[in-house]
Amino acid sequence: MTKTLLLTGAALIGLGMSGASAAEECGRVTLAEMNWPSAGAIAHIDKIILEEGFGCEVELVIGDTVPTFTSMTEKAEPDMAPELWVNTIQDPLDKAVAEDKLIIGSEVLSEGGVEGFWVPTFLAEEHGLKTLADALAKPELFPGAEDRSKGAFFNCPSGWACQTLTTNLFAAFDVESKGFELVDTGSAAGLDGSISRAFSRNEGWLGYYWAPTPILGKYEMTRLELGVEHDAAEWERCTAVSGCLDPKPNDWDKSPVYTVVTKEFAEKAGVAMDYVKGRSWDNATAGEVLAWMTDNQASNEDGAFWFLENKPEVWEAWVSPEVAEKVKSAL
Repeated sequence: MTKTLLLTGAALIGLGMSGASAAEECGRVTLAEMNWPSAGAIAHIDKIILEEGFGCEVELVIGDTVPTFTSMTEKAEPDMAPELWVNTIQDPLDKAVAEDKLIIGSEVLSEGGVEGFWVPTFLAEEHGLKTLADALAKPELFPGAEDRSKGAFFNCPSGWACQTLTTNLFAAFDVESKGFELVDTGSAAGLDGSISRAFSRNEGWLGYYWAPTPILGKYEMTRLELGVEHDAAEWERCTAVSGCLDPKPNDWDKSPVYTVVTKEFAEKAGVAMDYVKGRSWDNATAGEVLAWMTDNQASNEDGAFWFLENKPEVWEAWVSPEVAEKVKSAL
């Protein structure tokens, strides 16, 4: 697959295809704007760069992981999913790639999606907290439990899959016996509020969170090492199973997050495909954009323009100097 794309690019160069004619080949492009902030922001960033830098005609369509993947596989629409979390669709994605229906462009989140148990970095540095065991040895650092004699361990929002994971790992690591209470914040807003409140009071906080997110873009947090490797078989047997009676210590696996395109897009996109294959950002950068969006009640499009105007050192590495100039002129 990779060789095919490289040969296609070489053939275009051999034919003397200019940037302008390659842009004409790009034509109409549909991008999935997923319904979470980081995916929405990168979709609008792609829209601006593909339109202004490569002359594509871009339309954004509402998307979500499974419906978008299914539509791309069965109907070749939309052309591109800028941020696809593939841990729930890995097997069918592998099959679609093998059948030459879909092509993986880039690992858009260079570090992947990250989940785990976190504490404020100021607290980690002050008390030498590097592992979950380090934090569990000091429940007095983590207020917020109804029983003030115990430390608070904040759970994932109600109804989310990560609530089951956190509940099972709370039991697996025998956290309750170490003087902690599992606190249900009820919602994503409640979980975010508990972190904001801890930082405003300069207090400790311990619990589940993930990246990239606005909260981790705004507040410096440290992910604790759990002291065990990810066991995929145990994960499926129990860790991810609601009501499992005998959970064992386990760790999250890295969640690959890719840009995925249809074969049809790869064949028509010309040099724009090089951009799709090459652009990637880390969780800190994505989190910074999301934090700005949250603080300013900004839209995904606003976030894209803020990123392009304030982080040229990141995105200019994704494109040629000529394309970068076109985008900057448009801004």
